[in-house]
Amino acid sequence: MCTAISYLAHNHYFGRNLDLDHSYNESVTVTPRNFKLKYRFVSPMSTHYAIIGIAAIMDNYPLYYDATNEHGLSVAGLNFPGNAVYHPVEKDRDNITPFEFVPWVLGQCKTVSETLALLSKLNMVNVAFKDELPLTPLHWIISDKNESITVEPMANGIVIHKNPIGVLTNNPPFEYHLHNLCNYMNLTASAPTNRFNPNISLIPYSLGMGGIGLPGDLSSASRFVRAAFIKGNSVSNGTEPDNISQFFHILGAVSQQRGCAKTDKGYEITVYSSCCNTDTGVYYYNTYNNSQICAIDMKHENLVSNELISYPLITEQNILKLN
Repeated sequence: MCTAISYLAHNHYFGRNLDLDHSYNESVTVTPRNFKLKYRFVSPMSTHYAIIGIAAIMDNYPLYYDATNEHGLSVAGLNFPGNAVYHPVEKDRDNITPFEFVPWVLGQCKTVSETLALLSKLNMVNVAFKDELPLTPLHWIISDKNESITVEPMANGIVIHKNPIGVLTNNPPFEYHLHNLCNYMNLTASAPTNRFNPNISLIPYSLGMGGIGLPGDLSSASRFVRAAFIKGNSVSNGTEPDNISQFFHILGAVSQQRGCAKTDKGYEITVYSSCCNTDTGVYYYNTYNNSQICAIDMKHENLVSNELISYPLITEQNILKLN
């Protein structure tokens, strides 16, 4: 279970929680412009836009979970089991596998508008990276500074939704999440007014009572509502430290704590939370056991290189001892 958000506070920020019960040794990965991106069914990209994000690197290929390119376009893939449908190869279509989708988009598009044009011929192909690594059913949020879309591979092909919320979680499909917000239209950050009975004197006895009814469980539907409400009411002062801090507080409101979501393999946790300033190319993250925010600046790297650049995630807690 995961949550991704797009957030505008002077600069544009994009990031997500990755919620899993295991890890694939993810790293912050920079794909420079001249790293050859190979695809199974379309021509390789010998040159492309530089990309930064978190990926599992296998066979010298970046399997990105979320990423941003040097022009500020961002993509995150989230689990979509039971709904994602991948298809056989089709003639005269752009046949892209799910694990190729992020670099395929970010390697050649600067904006959501350009992405929409690219997706017009997309066929999401049912081909795994390798036999021992089966395909993950996914849908994606794609954002720039001005807009977001949700891309869902369904039985009838690629379905694209405008995403005015700038939030995505997992199942159900995006249309459900958007419609489900109608159930919470009464929520407010202000003190509630008495609509219960005008003949009874009802006075709020605590701050925050306008949010009574905001779901607090860990389901994807509840996390969507909670992230949308908190992000929609979020206030930042415009400085980078404050914006970054606020972004991680939003993600913290929908994070997974070990022991609360049991799986067949153990317990799901928020393996990492990320936040990229898409205007500056600085990628921030923290991990479940390391709450300190770490940062990697894409523009400090050699972006004309032909080799991947990788920073392993810091997973041990760093505690500032004051005496």
